Amino acid sequence: MKDEELMKKCESCELNEDNDLISNCKAVLSDIDECKSELGLSDEEADTYLKMVENLKPQDVSKVLELALKIRESGNIKNPEIKNDASRLIRAIEMS
Repeated sequence: MKDEELMKKCESCELNEDNDLISNCKAVLSDIDECKSELGLSDEEADTYLKMVENLKPQDVSKVLELALKIRESGNIKNPEIKNDASRLIRAIEMS
């Protein structure tokens, strides 16, 4: 699925405690502190993402998806857990 299609699909995703979307978003957001320099994020941007973990809203999903796509495509991030978290979120959106 192309990135543009994923972005459109995530707009219709429902956030509820019963699906994996929330946990996958939170996992990606929790990884930010460890990979912010590889992604070129400032401390302020990273803090904004980290605050999303506490109060994730439906409109935040597209921002987290953008981040997951950057993580997946980045050759600078070597941690497989971070890459896996990003891939799980992308798959969860594809399956929704």
